[in-house]
Amino acid sequence: MADGTHAMANDGPLAKTTRMSGADYVAGVLKEEGVKQIIGFPASELFDASAALDIPPLIARTQRVAVNIAEGYARATAGNELAVVTVQYGPGAESAFAGIAQAFNDRVPMLFLPTGYPRGSEAVSPNFESRRNFRHITKWCEAATQVAHLPKLMHAAISRVRNGRPAPVLLELPVDLLAESLDAQPSDHRRPGRSVPQAGEGEVAVLVETLLAAKNPVILAGQGILSASATRELVELAELLSIPVMTTPNGKSGFPEDHPLALGTAGRARPAPVDHFLDKADVVLALGSSLTRSYYILPVPDDKIILQVTLDEADLGKDYAVAQGVIGDVGLVLKQMISHIGQEVPVLGERADPTAEIAEVRAAFMAKWMPLLTSESRPISPYRVVWELMQALDPATSIVTHDAGNPRDQFCPFYVASVPGSYIGWGKTTQLGSGLGFAIGAKLARPEATVVNLMGESAFGMVGIDFETAVRCDLPVLTIVLRNNVLGGYAKSMPVATEKYGANRITGSYAPIAEALGGYGACVSEPEDLRPALLAALDRVKGGQASLLEVVTHEEPRLAGLW
Repeated sequence: MADGTHAMANDGPLAKTTRMSGADYVAGVLKEEGVKQIIGFPASELFDASAALDIPPLIARTQRVAVNIAEGYARATAGNELAVVTVQYGPGAESAFAGIAQAFNDRVPMLFLPTGYPRGSEAVSPNFESRRNFRHITKWCEAATQVAHLPKLMHAAISRVRNGRPAPVLLELPVDLLAESLDAQPSDHRRPGRSVPQAGEGEVAVLVETLLAAKNPVILAGQGILSASATRELVELAELLSIPVMTTPNGKSGFPEDHPLALGTAGRARPAPVDHFLDKADVVLALGSSLTRSYYILPVPDDKIILQVTLDEADLGKDYAVAQGVIGDVGLVLKQMISHIGQEVPVLGERADPTAEIAEVRAAFMAKWMPLLTSESRPISPYRVVWELMQALDPATSIVTHDAGNPRDQFCPFYVASVPGSYIGWGKTTQLGSGLGFAIGAKLARPEATVVNLMGESAFGMVGIDFETAVRCDLPVLTIVLRNNVLGGYAKSMPVATEKYGANRITGSYAPIAEALGGYGACVSEPEDLRPALLAALDRVKGGQASLLEVVTHEEPRLAGLW
C-alpha cells in the first residue's frame, strides 16, 4: 500500500503494522518537511516512493543540470525551502559531481540523496562510492549502513542543511537498504529548526567604533545577505552611517543597485564606482561574505582594514588578514549594530555624504559605455543585447542570471538589480552551462516571475538539451544565446592553436534546436530587430512557453574595469 502499511489477519479486527520500506520512510520524511518536488535523474527508488505521497518528480536530462536546478531553487527561496536531489548509484552519482562542486563553491544548501551500490559491493573497484568521493565538496557526507538508522540520519542531514554555513549535504542510500523494512513512522520525525548565532556585545561595539572612526569606509555585501533576507537591515545600516555598498557577484541584488549608496558588483568586470570607492577606502566591512580570492572577483587591496561577518569560522583569515572577524548570522549582527548605534547619535566626523560623488562617477561610467550599449553594429554588439534586456524587464518581477565567461562579464556591471533575489550571480567556480539549470530552478521556486538566462553558445553546447526539461516541466524560461561562432575570449590562451587550426571556432544554429525540443525559437541578426524579437520572446514566456532567442553577435573583448 502507498503508506507502507499492510493488513494482517488475526483473531480480532484487521490490524496495521508500522513497518515500511526504507524508501517509503525517506519519502515520508520529505513529505513531513514540506518538500514540493524531488529533482534528479532515474533510477532512484525515491521517485516512486515520493510520487506515492504526491511529491512529483522533476526529471532533468542530465544529472549535472538536475543539481543546477536544485541550486537555482534553493537560491530563489533563500534556502527557506528544502531542495532535494536524487540520482542513481554509479554513473548517476559520477555525473552529478560537477553540479555538487558548483553548489559547494556557491555556498548553496541542498540535500543530495544518491542511491548506493548494495552493501558489501560499494568498495569493490571500480564501483563509485559517493560517501568517499564527495567528501571534499559537501559539508557532511555519510552513508546509511543499517535501515534502522534512517530516522536519525535523515534528521542529522536535514539539520545540517538548515544550520551553519550553507552547503550541500549528502546521505548515500544503498539500494538494498531502501528495499528493507523498518519499524518507524515519518510522522514521528521532528523537523529540525534553524539556529542563528549572533555576535557578542563587545564585538558589535568594535565593529561600530571602527566604522565611525573610518574616513572612507565601504561595505562589501556577500551572498549571506540574501541567505539571511537581511537587505532591509543592510540598507538601514548604510543609511545610518552614510557608507557606500558594493556586492560580491554571488551577493548581487542583496543591496538595491538603484539606491544612492550603491556602487555595483565587485566582479572581474565591474562598474567604475566600485574601483573608485574601493581605492579610497580605509575600512572594508565584509558582510555575509567568505572573502574568497578568485579570478572572477575583484580583490581587496592589501592596505585596507578589513572587518568580516560570516557564519563560517573557516572563512576568517582564509584569503585575507582581517582586523576583526565575527561569527554570526549577518541579519542578526546587522540588527545588533543598528541597535548599538541607536543608543547614541553617531558622530561621523569629517566624513562627507558620498551620494553625489557616487552619482557623478556612475554617470561618467555610463556615458563612456553608452556607445557600446546602444551600438548599431553588425553583427550585433553583446552590450546592445544587455541594454535591450535592461529596457524590457521589470526587475521587481524578474529573475535574471548569466552564464560563465563573457556573458557574465558583459552583463553584471550594467544590469541594475533593485530587488533582493532578482539576480542569481555566481563567480567562484564557473562551470559553463550552469545558468540554464539555475534559471529553471528559479522558475520552479517562483512561477510568477519572468526568468531569463543569458549564455554563450559554448555554454549552450554543454547543457542545451535540458532546454527540453523546461518545456516538458512547464517551466517557461527565456534563454538568450549570444552566437559569435567562437569560444569567446579563449584565443588569447591558445594563440598558436587558434592561428594555425582555428581551435577557437565553433558553429551551429540554436533556435531550430529550441523548436525541435518543443519550445519557441527565434534568431535575430539585425540590431533594429533585436527589441521586437526580445519582446516577442518574452510574450511567449509569459504565455507559458519556454523560449530561446538566438542573437548573432560579434566577439567583444572590451570589459568594464578592464578596458
